This record gives sequence, structure tokens and C-alpha cells, in this order.
Amino acid sequence: MSSLVSARDDAGLLSPQGPASPTLTKGTNPLSSKVSTVLSASYADTEFRESLALLDERGVHSTAETRRKLRLDLQKEVIDSNGEILDEFAKVAQQLRRIGLTIGKLNESYQEMKSQITAARESTTTALQEASQLMTQRQQVERKQTLLKSFNASFILTDDETASLTLTSEPVDDRFFAALQKAKGIGQACEVLLGFEDQTLGLEVMEQTSKHLNHGFQKLYRWVQRELKTLNLENPQIGSSIRRALRVLAERPTLFQNCLDFLAEAREHVLSDSFYTALTGSSRGGVVDASVKPIELAAHDSLRYVGDMLAWAHSAAVGEREALEVLFISDGDEIAKGIQAGRENEVWRLVAEDGEPADDFDPVAALNELVDRDMSGAARVLRQRIEQVIQTNEEIILAYKLANLLNFYRSTFSRLLSRGSSLVDSLGGLESEALRQFRSLARDHVATLQGDFQHTPGDLRPPDFFLDALEQLTAIMATFETSLTPAEDRETDFKPVLAEVFDPFLSGCLNMTQTMKSPSSSIFLINCCLAARNSLTRYDFTASHAAQLQERIDEQKRQLVESQYHFFRMESGLDSLMESLGPLTEDIEDVEKLLSLESLQAPSLTRASQTLDNFLPSALMDAVEKLRHLQDATLTRDVTYEAAERFCVDFEHIEVIIMLLDEFVEQKADADGESEVQTLRALFPRTSGEIRVLLS
Repeated sequence: MSSLVSARDDAGLLSPQGPASPTLTKGTNPLSSKVSTVLSASYADTEFRESLALLDERGVHSTAETRRKLRLDLQKEVIDSNGEILDEFAKVAQQLRRIGLTIGKLNESYQEMKSQITAARESTTTALQEASQLMTQRQQVERKQTLLKSFNASFILTDDETASLTLTSEPVDDRFFAALQKAKGIGQACEVLLGFEDQTLGLEVMEQTSKHLNHGFQKLYRWVQRELKTLNLENPQIGSSIRRALRVLAERPTLFQNCLDFLAEAREHVLSDSFYTALTGSSRGGVVDASVKPIELAAHDSLRYVGDMLAWAHSAAVGEREALEVLFISDGDEIAKGIQAGRENEVWRLVAEDGEPADDFDPVAALNELVDRDMSGAARVLRQRIEQVIQTNEEIILAYKLANLLNFYRSTFSRLLSRGSSLVDSLGGLESEALRQFRSLARDHVATLQGDFQHTPGDLRPPDFFLDALEQLTAIMATFETSLTPAEDRETDFKPVLAEVFDPFLSGCLNMTQTMKSPSSSIFLINCCLAARNSLTRYDFTASHAAQLQERIDEQKRQLVESQYHFFRMESGLDSLMESLGPLTEDIEDVEKLLSLESLQAPSLTRASQTLDNFLPSALMDAVEKLRHLQDATLTRDVTYEAAERFCVDFEHIEVIIMLLDEFVEQKADADGESEVQTLRALFPRTSGEIRVLLS
């Protein structure tokens, strides 16, 4: 800061306050400008502060000597710096001269090389053009070779593939199926070639490939037929080659169906022979099979015989279906897809005879149909044998058991195959025939028993023919219980059976009651209905018939109650009294009318009282004895007690009337002044309480 002040003082000394010289007045004084610059400088300026700090470090004082020395030092430093710069620029100039020489040499070399290259280019231009053309031609040839190779691989069968596909001497192996697959692929690819303007190539390739493909399918068709001749479906390990061949052959539905027909025919003969062997123990050629136990010798009765034959047929059908499932369905829906593709290729098969589109191939339905065809030969023999058994049978229960057995297997085969299969239809026909035989035998049995319908048992129990019918019905119901009839249809389906084996016998019992007197007719009919109801209530499919029998029992029970009630009235001697007093009420006018009744006069009332006293000690036992032939003791007791209750109620009415009469007579005597009056209670002393005790 002192330096700055000194500088300012020096600036003031350098600028005396005298009149300005002419030169300085005309322009700006350099010294004044410097001083102004120094004075205008701000101490906050960093450079200014650093300059002042530098001066302070040097210990410079603002004197004239110092300022001159400082100016000289600064000038010297500037001159030294300029000299150093000139030395450096001299070095740079020297390097530039060297670079210029090097560039000149490079230009000379470049020109020389350029001239040589131009000469060489002029001499090789023709060869390069020829090489370029050759390279282009080579690329075209290579592209054509690649295209030809791809075309041959995609559209042309090799000689080995053609031989494997068409020659019968070549085996049907993986190479055959690969060639066949390639031929099918070529046929599909030819459709692309036919899309171009020039269709010659596509037509030629397609014609040649179609010929090879047809030969291949024919070869496969013949091979499959040979394999099917020796195919053993009982072998659990069926070769995969035949399954693969069938999947491929399915693309030609006609050939595939021919193979199925051939297989069905072969299997029909095999199963027919097996069934014959199972029946007799020897083949049709007379060869005895010791491992087979003949059904005809093992079956002890007709039902066992038919059951064994049906069981064999079911076992054979199940085995056949399982084997064919392995052969046709184990690989999913490949065969269905193949047949669908074949139908799409065979345009004439798209429309059926009736003009409707052909249905989609159902592998399960086709399998069921094939199994049914395989079983057709055995089914014919089975039908003949069962028809013979049905026609020669003379037993009603056996006939129904045969029908039920046939119904069971018909339902089983319906689930195994289908409802429309010939085997199911055959069993359905046999079932109907067995039911016809059952109805015929049942009606013949009823006709033979018409004479027994006229003889009523002396003890009023159910007749023997009715008990035999119930025993027969029980066996039939037990058989029907094991059938596969749905629960909601069981009662409806069994009603025709009841109409044949039960209703005629019940009607015979009803007709027998027409010639009987009451209560014997009611007792006899109740006994019959009770026996029938006890048999029918064991099963739910006879509920409606059992309910009808219960209604009939209740009706006859009411008649027995009425008969017992009549017995109590007649034997007690109170019938006339109850009949005369019954419609009367406790009205005073009605009571006055009773005084003139004959039954209330002293002799009649005394006689009735004595008869009642004689009746009461054994009344209940006599009433029960009347119903001794009723086979239900509980029902006997209920009927007797109900009749006794009605009798007691009527007796209470008589007692009330007698008490009213006595009261009326006593009141009248008091009014007339009479002292002694004979009361009816004295003549008829029994009370309703005593009656109830004696009849309870």
C-alpha cells in the first residue's frame, strides 16, 4: 500500500502543476494516462494485488533510482524473453526445412509408384475383366447346382428310395416309411410348382411321384394283409410295425377298410373255432385241447350252461377289444387323422349317397363295430345254443332266470360295444324269446291250476297253489333284484312279471271268496293278502302292489270289525235295544217317547240283562275264537278290540238313556205324589265301566 502511495506521489511529481505545454494540451499525456490507469485500478483486482505483493517482496521503494532500475530490469527481462523465443523459432524453422525435404522425396516416390501402377493397370485391365466374368459365371453355376440339388432332394426320389417303395423284394422297414413320407411330401410340394405359368415340370413330377406312391400303398396293403394272417391278438406284445403300417394305410380309406374286413373275417374264424373248442374241448378238426375244460361237460344245469357261454363271450369280447385298442387306438387319433386326410384326397367320398357330407371318422365306434364283427361267428353259435335251451326249458323260474341273465349280459355288452351292435341285438332277441317262454309257461301253469281254484281250505289258510306261487315269485324277485335295470325303471319293468306270476293267483283267491260267507271270506282273503304282502315288501320295486294289498287288507279288516260288532250285539241280546235307542238323543221329547218302547218294558229289559250277564264272561274269548283262522294274531286282537270299543260306546248310550228315563219317571212320580217307583236301573244294573273291564 505504501508503494501505491509512493507511486501516486511520484506520479504527482512527474506531473507538476504548471501550465500545460502545447504538445500535451493537444493530446493525452502518456504519463497522465498511466497515472490515471494506476489510480483507477481497484485494490480488489487480483492481478493488481499480486503486482503490489511482488513489489513488496522485492523491497522496492518508490524512488527515482529504483524506478529507473526497475524499468531497466523489466526491459532486460523482456529482451531476454524475446531472444529465447527467437532461438526456439530457429529450431522450428530448421525442422520445417527437414520436413519439406522429406515431403519432396515422398512426392517423388508417389509419382514414381503412380506411374508404375498406371502402367500395370493398363496391362491387366483385360485379364481382370475376364476374371470378373468368370467369377460371375461361377456363382451362377454354383447357385444352379444348389437349386438343382435342393430340387432333387425335395422333388425326386433316389433309386434306393424308389426301389424300397415299389419293389416287393424290399422289406417294409424304416427306409420304406421314410421313402413313403418323402413321396407324400413331394406330392404336396408339387402343388406349389403348379402355381407357376409353366406347369410341365410340376405335372411330370406329380405324375411320377403319384405312380410311385400308389405302388408304395399297394405294397404296404399286401404286406399288412400278410401280417394280419399270422397276427396273434392274444399276444400282449403286438409289433409296433403293424400299428405304424395301419396308421399310414389309414390315409387310403378304401385299402384300410379292406384290411379291416380281412382282419374281421380272420378273427371271426379264430373266435368261432375258439368258442367251439371251449364248448366241446376239441377243435373243429377233432384236435383235443387238454387245457380246456369243456363247457358242455362242466355245466350242471341249463342256467350254468348259458352263463358259462355268455361269460366266455364277454371275456372274448373284452380281450378282443383290448387287443384292437392296442392296435388301433393306442397311438391317439393318428388313424382318425389319416382317414380324414384320405377322405379329403378322395373327393368322391366327401358326399354320401343321400347327398349329405360324410361323417367324421369315430375310432371308438369303428373299434366297436370291428369287435362286433369279430364276434359274429361265435354269436351265431351262441344264439343257436341258447335258443335250444330256451325252447327245451319247462320251468318258469329257470325261464325267468335265463331272461334276467340275458338282460344282464345285454346291458354289459351295450356298455362294452354299443346298443346297435349285432351281438347286443342278438342278446336282446334271446331275452325277448326267454320272456315269451316265461309268460307261456306261467300261463300254462295257471291253466293247469284252474281246478284247484275251486277248493277252499277248511282252515281258511292260503291255498297251496297260492303259497307255491308266492315261493316262485320270491325266487323271481330275488333274481330281478340282481339285474342292472335302473332304479327308476325297476317297478315299471317288474309289473308285467307280477301280472303273469302273481295277479292270476290272487284273482283265483278272490274268486274263491265269492262262494264263501262272511266273515270266512274276509279271513281267507286277509290270510292270502298277508302272505303276499310279506313276500312283496322285501323289495322296493313291488311297493305299489304291496300298497294295494294293504288297502285290500284294510278293507277286509273293516268288514271283520263290522262282523265282530254284529256278533257282540246279537250274542249280548242288546241288538234290538241298541237299534231302537241308537237314533235317539237326550232331548226330553225323545225320552218321553221311550216309555212306550217294547224293549224298555220290564220283561224285555230283564231278559236282555240276563242274556248280557250270560254273554259277558266268555264274550271276548268267543269273539276271538270266531277269528281263530286269521293267521295274524295282532290283527285278530285289533279287530276284536275295535268291535268291542264300538259295542261299549253303544252301551254307554243305552246307559245314558236308561238314566234319563229313570230321572224322568222319578220326577213324574214326585209330581203325582207316588212314593215308590220301579227304576230301569234296577232291572238293568250293568254299567259301561263293567262292560269295558270284561271286554278289555
